Amino acid sequence: MDPTAVTRAARAWIGHDPDPHTREQLADLCERADTDPRALAELRSRMAGPLTFGTAGLRGAVGAGESRMNVAVVTRATAGVAAYLTAVVGPGSRVVVGCDARHGSAEFTDAACAVLAGAGMRVLALPRRLPTPVTAFAVRALDADAGIMITASHNPPADNGFKVYLGGRAVSDDDARGVQIVSPADTEIAAHIDACVPADLVPLANPALLADPGLLNDPVLLNDPVLLNDPGPPAVPAGGDPADAVPEQYIARVAGYRTRGDRCAVRVVLTPMHGVGGETAMRVLALANVVDVQVVPEQFDPDPDFPTVPFPNPEEPGALDLSLRLAAATDADVVIALDPDADRCAVAIPTREGRWRRLSGDETGAVLGEQAAADTTRPGDTLACSIVSGRLLGRIAEHHGLRYRATLTGFKWIARTPGLRFGYEEAIGYCTDPQGIRDKDGIGAMMRVITLVESLREEGRTVEDLLDELARRHGLYASAPLSFRVADPDLITAAMDRLRRQPPTMLAGSPVTEWRDLAVPGGHLPPTDGLLVETAAGDRVIVRPSGTEPKLKCYLEVILPCTGSDIPRERARERLTTIAAEITAHLRLDRPDRGER
Repeated sequence: MDPTAVTRAARAWIGHDPDPHTREQLADLCERADTDPRALAELRSRMAGPLTFGTAGLRGAVGAGESRMNVAVVTRATAGVAAYLTAVVGPGSRVVVGCDARHGSAEFTDAACAVLAGAGMRVLALPRRLPTPVTAFAVRALDADAGIMITASHNPPADNGFKVYLGGRAVSDDDARGVQIVSPADTEIAAHIDACVPADLVPLANPALLADPGLLNDPVLLNDPVLLNDPGPPAVPAGGDPADAVPEQYIARVAGYRTRGDRCAVRVVLTPMHGVGGETAMRVLALANVVDVQVVPEQFDPDPDFPTVPFPNPEEPGALDLSLRLAAATDADVVIALDPDADRCAVAIPTREGRWRRLSGDETGAVLGEQAAADTTRPGDTLACSIVSGRLLGRIAEHHGLRYRATLTGFKWIARTPGLRFGYEEAIGYCTDPQGIRDKDGIGAMMRVITLVESLREEGRTVEDLLDELARRHGLYASAPLSFRVADPDLITAAMDRLRRQPPTMLAGSPVTEWRDLAVPGGHLPPTDGLLVETAAGDRVIVRPSGTEPKLKCYLEVILPCTGSDIPRERARERLTTIAAEITAHLRLDRPDRGER
C-alpha cells in the first residue's frame, strides 16, 4: 500500500475509533508519516489488515489501528459474538465477561460489557483481574451461553487478547459446555465481525444498565436508541450480579481437591509471575489448609510490564530463577509457577542430589495422569492429551483399564473429549476437573500437585521416585521442544514446504517408518497444518506453526527401554539433541529460539 493510501486508510479508521487515546496515537503517526520513514513503517504495521479472529479468538499488541488490540477492535469483535449468539440462541443470551491485569484489559472489558448489554444480552461481569480458569468455570457454573476472557495469557507484555467460550444453549453437547470455540463457530463469528458496522456505530448500553442488574433486560431501555448510545462514562460491572459469587465458588471447589482437613505438611514456593493468579491461589491454599507457603515477593503483585522476566512464561529459561533460589533457601518441597492468567502451571522439584529441576510439561502430565487414573472416585473413563504431547499417557491409561484419546493441539480440543477424567498438553496446561472447569487450570493443577507430593511423602516416596517407577513400568518416554522464532511469518511457510518436499529418511540412525502430513484429511483427527515423523526406534517428531506467535514449533520424543534399576535419562537427552540438530538442518532456519525451554 503506497503512503497516501496508508494514510487515507488510517484517517478513515480514526474517524470511527471511539477511543480518544488511540485516535490521538494514529493521528500523530499520520502527521509524521510524510517526513519520517519510521512513522510510515509503524503506520503500515498498524494498518496491515484486521486481526484475524480464529479458534484462539484475537491476540495482538495493544495500540491504535486495525492490526492492534484496542477498544474499536474489541467493540466490533464483541458485536460479532453478540450477532452470532443471537443467530444461534436467539435474543437474551447470558454472557460471562472476565479479564486479567494486562494493559488495556479494563477498557476492553468495559467495551465488551457495553456492547453485549446494548445487544440485549444479560451481562455476567466477573470482578476484575481474575484468572482465566475462573471465567471457564463461570460459563458452566452460571449456565451461560458464552464467555469472553480478556487476556493474552503468557504472551509478551505488549500484547492483549480476546478469548471466547461457548456454553448453555449455544452448544448441544455437555462435553463442549464451557470450552473454547472451535470451527465452525470461529468462522461464523469472524463473518459476523466482518459484517459489523464501524465501532462508533455499534449500539452501546447506557452505563446505568450495567450498574443495576434489574435494568439489563428491560425491553424499553434496551430498545431506546438514545439510552443505548448514551455517551456517558465507561460501563461498570453489575453490582449484586450472580457473577460476583463465582470467585468464592471456584475457590471452594479447587480447595476441595484436598479432601483432608488436617494441616498439610508440604512446604510450597509459589510465584504468579506478575499475573493475576496470586491472590486466588493463596485463598485456595488457605482454605485447603496448605499454610506453609513462601511467595516470590518480586513477582506476586499483578504488573502488566512483567519487570523480572523477559517473557512472562514459566517455561522460559530464567523465569523460575527467583523461585528456585527461594526454594533452596527455605528447604521447600515443591515450586509452583503460574503463568500470568493462571491457566498454566510449571512445577519444580528437589532431586536426590540436592539440586532443583523443573519438570517438563510431559513429566507433570504423566504424574498427574497417573494420579487421576489411580483415583477411582473421579468421574470419567478417558485420559486425553494433544498429539504433540508425550505418548506415555496412553500407556498409563491402558495400565489402569481406561480409554485414551490423542487430540489436535489446544484445550479447545482436549477439553471436549467425551468421558474426560484428565487431559493435558505439553505446554504446561492441565485439566484435572472437567466437570467443573472444562479448560486448563493452573491453580487446579497446583492443588493436584501438592496433594500428590503429600501422599507420596507419607509413603516415603517423591515425585522423582514416581517418575522412575513409570519409566521402569512403561519405558522411558523423554521429550524436548525445539522452536524457531521468526520476524517474517513467510519463513515458517517456506520451512514447512521444504520439509514436505524433502522429508527425512533417517533420524538418529533409525529409518523413518511413518511420514504423515497432518493437513491431509484422513484418520481420526481433523486436518491441521503439521508434519509427523516416526522412526523404527520409536522416535517421533511433530513440526507445526504456533497458533499464537510467529514461531515454528517442533516436538521431539524418544522412547528407551529400562532394564533393572537403570533409567537411561542421559542417553535420552543425547538422542534428543541429535534429533534436534538433524531436524534443524532439514528446516534450514537460522537458529533455534533460545527462549524456549
